[in-house]
Order: sequence, then C-alpha cells, then structure tokens
Amino acid sequence: MRGSTPSFLPIGPGGIIGILGGGQLGRMLSLAAAKLGLRTHVYSDKADAPALDVATLRTIAPFDDKGALTKFARSCDAITFEFENVPSAAVAFLAHEKPTHPDARALAVTQDRFAEKTFLSDLGIGTAEFARADTFAEARGALSHIGAPSILKTRHLGYDGKGQAKIVADGDLASALQALREAPAILESLVDFAFECSVVAARAIDGSFIAYDPPENLHTDHILRRSQVPARLTPAQGAQAQAIAKQIADALDYVGVLAVEFFLTKSSALLVNEIAPRVHNSGHWTIEACVVSQFEQHIRAVAGWPLGDPSRHSDAVMDNLIGADAENWRSLAGGTGALHLYGKRDIRPGLKMGHVTRLSPLGAAKPIPRD
Repeated sequence: MRGSTPSFLPIGPGGIIGILGGGQLGRMLSLAAAKLGLRTHVYSDKADAPALDVATLRTIAPFDDKGALTKFARSCDAITFEFENVPSAAVAFLAHEKPTHPDARALAVTQDRFAEKTFLSDLGIGTAEFARADTFAEARGALSHIGAPSILKTRHLGYDGKGQAKIVADGDLASALQALREAPAILESLVDFAFECSVVAARAIDGSFIAYDPPENLHTDHILRRSQVPARLTPAQGAQAQAIAKQIADALDYVGVLAVEFFLTKSSALLVNEIAPRVHNSGHWTIEACVVSQFEQHIRAVAGWPLGDPSRHSDAVMDNLIGADAENWRSLAGGTGALHLYGKRDIRPGLKMGHVTRLSPLGAAKPIPRD
C-alpha cells in the first residue's frame, strides 16, 4: 500500500536485487550477487552502461519516470543504488513499493556537502572548517571567517574533483563562483594533511557492523589513483577511523556498505572529508584480499543476510586504470595482478576504465609511493 513501509524478510537464492545506476559499481554488485545465487535488475538512464552487460534484467529509462520506476520496483525483492547522484526523490518513491537500502535520508544527507558537514559536526566528528556559500554575500562572509587558502565546492553533484575551485587569495572568490556557475556552494578550509585514507564498512538491518582495514589513498588530479592496505596508521588511529564510521552508520540507521574518507593531518588528527553512501573505489582491493568483498557485503546487507567475514588475508595495492591506461590491457593481462576491465565503450581522459590489484603476504607491503 502506498504510504506504508514494506515489510522485509531475508531474500533467498533466486531473489532479485534492484540496482539504480548502471556504472562499474553496479556491474561488480551484479557479479557479487550472482555468486550468492541472487539475480539483479539494473535501472539505468544510459543505454551503454557497463552494468547492463551482466545484469539479469534491465530497464533503461529516466530516473523521474514514475511508470518505469514502479514497474522496476515490482520486479524486485529489494532495491539499492550504486552511485550517490541518483535523485533521492526516486529512492523515496521506490521505498513505498519495496525495501530500499540505503534509504532516501542517508542519500539526501550525503548528496549535499553542507548538509553532510553539518551532520558530522552535530555528531562531534572533526572536519575541515566550513561555511555555507550559496550567494556571493554568504561566500564573502565565509571567506572572511575561514580565510585563504580554501576550497569552494558545489553543494551537489561534485565528484572526482568536479565542482571545486581553489581560492588562494581573497580576490579569487568572484572567479571561483563564476567557475561554479554560481551554484549553491560550501567553503572549506584547506587541510594540511599527511595523507588520505578511508574506511569501507557495512551495517546490516539488525544493526550489526563490520569494517575493513583502512587503506591509504593517493589521488592524482582529484581522481583516486592508488589504494594500499595497510595504511600508515597506528593501530589506535585505525580503530578510531573505524569507530567514526560506525558512529556515522548508526546515526543514519544505515543499511549497506558505505565509505568514509579521511584526512590524517600533519598533527595526526583524523578529519572526515566525505561520506560515500555506496560501495567505494578505495575498497576494490577487497575482492582479492578479503574473505568477503565489499560488493558481496553490500548485497548481503541489502538482502537481509548476515554480514560476512571482512578479514584480510593479504596486503594489497589497487591501481585504477584511468583513460588511456586501459589501452595497455594486453600487458596488464599478462602481469601478476588481478585485472578488472569495466567494459566501457569509449576511452576518455579522466574516465575510470578498470583497475588492477596486486597482492603480497601480510606485512610485506612497502609505503605507498608519493609520486
């Protein structure tokens, strides 16, 4: 009945998990579901999306097509999404038909950088200093308070460095706002960090929680280039990062996998940069290096299954294949790493085309190169 919350029972083998979004994360979720005897129905607004190649069922339609959404929902036993730019209104609409995890509230909080930072601040979790900058007057007031250097970011739809402008001096504000086309924005202080790391974790419907070992992450041009585990965190810092991830997941009553991206400052403080309400690029190494991968973990949570063992049996280095990197696929296929290609039709600069994961015995990893 519309307006009520659907009841939920664990979904057995043969059940169908609906996935909003057809990118590489949806592709890897579909493969993980198949391993468990579950099927997937991918809903994409793009006809050439890579997840469509491996899904059991496919719908190609706009995310605001209520007729297509309803038909999609009625074919599924539970629904999830594979990227955070799916309209939260579509998730809320689907939730009236079938159990939908994560829910629309978690998505709405993480889709808005100002709402996300405010949520974290209200929990007492450290972040960069921030202020709303929706108008020129607000941005000017925020800059006078936070100062330069700082970063102006759109509140919505930014990823991989998109929707950001660095402010080195006060005179840069007008051009930064123009570069962002005067979209609602947030101003953040520039963090002097030693390195970046993340926690990929999962929370089940019953509130049980697991977290993977935190990887250390290296970005190039704002795009993740490499994740390596273990990170250069002390045991206490690693435990603190995992505890913060749990605090966030509990506060959102979250179901599924989420990632929490951190800065470790040069003064050894952990600051949260962003929350990703989905499986995450910095967790791809879990496919080869852990008993249960982040993708299987997410399917387990959404289907109402017990969470799996996140233990790591190897050290790992995961390298993204970005743009023309994928043209070297023959050589990579003959190398020592596990090669994943996402089946994207066109190679474009800045586009994630695949990844390679290389394993080594526990304790054998060297510090991540800082090139």
